[in-house]
Amino acid sequence: MNRTDPGTAPARFRPNRRLLLLVILAGVAAGLGGFTFFFAQGASYLKDDPKTCMNCHIMQSHFDDWNRAPHKAVATCNDCHTPAGFVGHWAIKGLNGFNHGRAFTTGNFHEPIRIRPINKKVLLANCLRCHEPVIARMRMNARGEEADCSRCHRNTGH
Repeated sequence: MNRTDPGTAPARFRPNRRLLLLVILAGVAAGLGGFTFFFAQGASYLKDDPKTCMNCHIMQSHFDDWNRAPHKAVATCNDCHTPAGFVGHWAIKGLNGFNHGRAFTTGNFHEPIRIRPINKKVLLANCLRCHEPVIARMRMNARGEEADCSRCHRNTGH
């Protein structure tokens, strides 16, 4: 006869401690992630509303400048700061979201905010894409290098 101690469960009903710990950690991560997503207005980043940039106080002056600039009539933040095309748009948006979230959560960012090299490439590509008919003759500088529009037009967008 196979008797077990009445105080212990049969072996097949004992919870796996590693699995239980994994489930608890996943629950904590999901809870913290959900709380952060809600608190940081994460759903707003899935849209194309320039007011979303206002979720971070550091963007106030950029938003105000864009609001007074001629680009307001024809372009939102994403038109200039994310690539054209579905994959590139969401890849850069995701990368920037992660970087911005990390920077502002840790407080480790430069003020005034500075554009990263990858974002500057995206920005310049969008300048060229939208303004190609006008700038076709100015694409190369005197040294034969591709022109950097932001050198002369640093504050054009905002």
